[in-house]
Amino acid sequence: MGPSPYWLRDNCPCAECRDPHSGQKLFRVGDLPDGLAVVESTEDADGLRVVWSDGHRSVYPADFLGAEGVEDGRTEQGKRLWVAADFARGLPEAEWSAYLASAEERIAVLAAIRRSGFALLRGVPAVEGRVLDVARSFGYVRETNYGELFDVRVEPDPTNLAFTSTAIAPHTDNPYRDPVPTVQLLHCLRSEAVGGDSGLVDGFRAAALLREESPEDFAVLTRTPVPFVYRDRRTELRAERPLIDVDGRGRIREVRFNDRSIATLRGLTDGELDAFYAAYRRFAAITLRPELQLTFRLAPGDCLVLDNTRLLHARTAFEQEGRRHLQGCYADLDSLASQLAVLERRTAALDALERLFEGEGAGEYLGEAVTLAQHMLQAGALARAAGAPDHLVAAALLHDVGHFHGSGLKLMRGEDNRHGRTGADWLARWFGPDVTEPVRLHVAAKRYLCATEPGYRERLSEASEFTLQVQGGPMTGAEAERFAALPGVQDAVAVRRWDEQAKDPALPTPSFAGFRPLLARLMG
Repeated sequence: MGPSPYWLRDNCPCAECRDPHSGQKLFRVGDLPDGLAVVESTEDADGLRVVWSDGHRSVYPADFLGAEGVEDGRTEQGKRLWVAADFARGLPEAEWSAYLASAEERIAVLAAIRRSGFALLRGVPAVEGRVLDVARSFGYVRETNYGELFDVRVEPDPTNLAFTSTAIAPHTDNPYRDPVPTVQLLHCLRSEAVGGDSGLVDGFRAAALLREESPEDFAVLTRTPVPFVYRDRRTELRAERPLIDVDGRGRIREVRFNDRSIATLRGLTDGELDAFYAAYRRFAAITLRPELQLTFRLAPGDCLVLDNTRLLHARTAFEQEGRRHLQGCYADLDSLASQLAVLERRTAALDALERLFEGEGAGEYLGEAVTLAQHMLQAGALARAAGAPDHLVAAALLHDVGHFHGSGLKLMRGEDNRHGRTGADWLARWFGPDVTEPVRLHVAAKRYLCATEPGYRERLSEASEFTLQVQGGPMTGAEAERFAALPGVQDAVAVRRWDEQAKDPALPTPSFAGFRPLLARLMG
């Protein structure tokens, strides 16, 4: 028995069914006809081809049926549940300057927050407000009643225990909000007081221990709604959520633990209250186990970024005479996860491009004296040496990607492979029109220049003259006039000129790695 026909059709990847840019569906499930059935299915090199009873045709990638689902990454599944000793060799950290300069470093930091629940950025300038720059490096600041940012220091009239010198036990922030701020940032500006060390506890690990040691207590805390309340002169916030939230499969998804903010439970029987408080106290005791508590001291310039749906954070008491000043703000995991996914996607794309340059690109280039990779790298280098803007350097570097996967051999056999269009369509997954359109038009630009610029055709190489004939020869006057009116034609002409110059075996050829930062900046 095959997969559900409605599931299969609902996931048709064709352009009629999904927006090619966002992947959003262009139909509603109710639009699918009753009695939908597969009329015919075949498999070939392109994947699974299906003809449907309503006449629609779908093509699914070869690995579609066997692919694993992609989860949102919020549950314990795929997390690293830890105890303090797991960080004996050091905390997940990076220098702020390296984090800003390197996509790989940003990926490592954001992935650590996703997997372990936190990371430290060192060397963030100890300047007020700079914590907002850290949050905006991966998402958006979430403003609350505490403001866009808040100061953690001793206040003369504190509205929260955080603004005193008192020790604070492990807790999550803002449990009285729904949704709760899912990321918290704390940036150390001054740390001269005796005491005031920071602490972290993996709330998922604590919850997993409770489940292992007392499944009944774990179940009580996942099903009992707990009222959390915060109020001051201008604010009153309420949210009713369990201390441990699980998904439909029973996997831990969120810990919301703050005994300072729990209001009075109502509507429970005496037996239910007894069961809740027994489970609540057991869970609280687990969070205080020394082996779970990771303690460290923030120095000026350190910025702690943590998952507020998972990690409990704490602070030891400190002497008021010494200065201790942190600034904090909130952000959200969805933007962090989005930034991480985009960075990983871009890195994978750049890796794929680099493999093409190093592999297939090392082969013959249409009868020229250089390889395909040398030709493209030289074109990029010529554009860069000419002071061209980044998008034109990228277009020059990538103009012939349509020749990869054996397509160039087709052209040399006398059949137009339309590599400009093929390459532009492929690159459009990562780059905007300012890069892809010069690639799309660079073949037409050769035909245009041969028709309009005296002496240009005579300078073509023998191989380029051959491909000119295959690609349609010089433009007619009407064709040249229409081409000249296209937007961005000057960029296409510039790429074409570098294309013709980039065939010199004596010309120095840079590495693809030298272009990666530029390409990464342009990827959208």
